[in-house]
Amino acid sequence: MDSYLNDWLNLLVRWLHVVAAIAWIGASFYFIQLDLKLRPPRRTEDEERGIAGDYWGVHGGGFYHSEKYRVAPATLPEPLHWFKWEAYATWLSGFALFVVLYYAHPETYLIDPRVADIGKWVAIGLSIALLAAAWLVYDLLCRVLGRDDRALGVALALVVAGAAYGVTQVFSARAAFVQVGAMLGTMMAGNVLFNIIPAHRELISAKQAGRDPDPTQGIRAKQRSVHNNYLTLPVVFAMISNHLPLVYGRDRAWLVLVAFMAIGAWVRHFFNLRHIGRSEWGILVTAALALGLLAFALRP
Repeated sequence: MDSYLNDWLNLLVRWLHVVAAIAWIGASFYFIQLDLKLRPPRRTEDEERGIAGDYWGVHGGGFYHSEKYRVAPATLPEPLHWFKWEAYATWLSGFALFVVLYYAHPETYLIDPRVADIGKWVAIGLSIALLAAAWLVYDLLCRVLGRDDRALGVALALVVAGAAYGVTQVFSARAAFVQVGAMLGTMMAGNVLFNIIPAHRELISAKQAGRDPDPTQGIRAKQRSVHNNYLTLPVVFAMISNHLPLVYGRDRAWLVLVAFMAIGAWVRHFFNLRHIGRSEWGILVTAALALGLLAFALRP
């Protein structure tokens, strides 16, 4: 491919990916905050309408009032906005960027003979297989351990750490960091495609059929939505880190990646607690101390 054309493809696809990711992450931040800040209905008529809680906000020169129903409103509104294309556009543009940069030039970006002397098609096939495996393993763990958030969290942390170690033994350091980010992004997009949106369809179908919706789908969708929220900052770090040899260009770089991602999830936890009125400043203090230790450990 002509290098000038490739540069344009890289620019446009990267731009699309960043814009879509901003929209998706923004929606995740907003709706998790909205859910956590809902106040129980204070009026009898709201309870009779099936309101679970409401939220007032001010933005852009106006007041906004959001309400969440326990199940569904008496009449389904039209139009009804679905928050799904932000996720789909982010994953599709991210995969396209992977193709344009890493798969189109595997010998330059994906493979490092000093790490593993593998052929380009082996490297590309392994990269794609790992994306699929990330979703399958994650989904299986959620279905097996989903009722115990603590056990599930520990299991997922170990899997991510193992994946980070494994890919740094196969791909170039730069590609390995992005591969981990892409695997987490695939898990997040899979949550939307295979759990969250089907739960929404079930909710609407049940309302139209006059029956009670299957509660398990809604519970699973909520859990996966929270997982996506906690994964946002780790994924963002994994994706921007490939511009910084400071973090990927050293021995045991996988530990650096895991440490930064853990700090990101920890900071996200601070804000989620703050949404329910708990300001656990110790979280930010420990995150800052961890970053300080990393800065000391990574010094030239």
